[in-house]
Amino acid sequence: MTVNEITCIIEEFAPLGYQESYDNAGLIVGSPNSIVNGILLCVDVTLEVLDDALARGANLIIAHHPLIFTGIKRLTGANATEQTIIKAIKHGIAIYSAHTNLDSVWNGVSMIMAKRIGLEQVQILSPLTDNLVKLAVFVPKGHAEKLRMDMFNAGAGKIGGYDQCSYNTNGTGTFRAGENTNPFVGNKAEMHLEEEIKIEVIVPKPILHKVVSTLLKAHPYEEVAYDIFPLLNANPRAGLGAVGQLPKTENEADFLERIKVTFNASCIRHTKFLGKPIERVAVCGGSGATLIKDAIKTKADIFITADVKYHNFFDAENKIVIADIGHFESEQPTIDIFYDLLTKKLPNFAVLKTNVKTNPINYL
Repeated sequence: MTVNEITCIIEEFAPLGYQESYDNAGLIVGSPNSIVNGILLCVDVTLEVLDDALARGANLIIAHHPLIFTGIKRLTGANATEQTIIKAIKHGIAIYSAHTNLDSVWNGVSMIMAKRIGLEQVQILSPLTDNLVKLAVFVPKGHAEKLRMDMFNAGAGKIGGYDQCSYNTNGTGTFRAGENTNPFVGNKAEMHLEEEIKIEVIVPKPILHKVVSTLLKAHPYEEVAYDIFPLLNANPRAGLGAVGQLPKTENEADFLERIKVTFNASCIRHTKFLGKPIERVAVCGGSGATLIKDAIKTKADIFITADVKYHNFFDAENKIVIADIGHFESEQPTIDIFYDLLTKKLPNFAVLKTNVKTNPINYL
């Protein structure tokens, strides 16, 4: 298989259109047409991880964090990033990243954190807005069912936990084919009336191009009439963070001890305990301090995240416990997301987890 064929599996789950504007997810080093012998999964790409890939015969590294965030004007080996790029190119190793796009999709980083904690009734903590459109297309009745299913298979028509959602209206379309056309029905230079169905579906913007491309290929007409409308609705299936309920309440100290073990955290920085049981839990993998107010709005008892600065802890205002478990610790589940996706689609392919611990932070 090629690099592109394998990374398309990741992008089907976490489309690149979901990444934040500052991010650099996608193929970073290597050709998309290269043949892949083995895959190594990691959180960060380092020289040690590269050596691990070489030793284990993997020529595609899939990481959560991009190796390159900012522009590189020259490759001289002046720092670890440049040395890693040079060595990867020399040995024919491709490097791919799924970062904030993996954070924002359903069953992404925060959702897996929630599952590991054992949360139920899990929802997105901060749903994306300005993310959805309504797509309406007009099609002859006899072709409506196939076109509808093709759009569903491309990712259209999902609302919350439901899929294959559409609204269908019967009507009559009119058109007159010009001299240089090849009409599917009707005759040139004559107005034609055709019994049609208007199909309306919801589509997330990151996959709109894919759905429209599918529509155009599947539609029988030479010229396809379709409309795209922006929506103000929030997307309940995409966004940052997650929030859910524990099956039974837990003592604050006991709960954090369990979290420490669950995420293999050397320590947890937290605000003072509020003296009440933990029942509703909000989480965000990686740097989630900007979601503290969202966690409070959902009436969560505790918010588990990372990279919380000194002044951010004051935002708790005795309304919530804020717990910082560490950036690497909160994002370790990304390796399992990659592994489950790829081994399900490629059961006989060499998909390996790195043996290198890339966390740059140590605790005394």
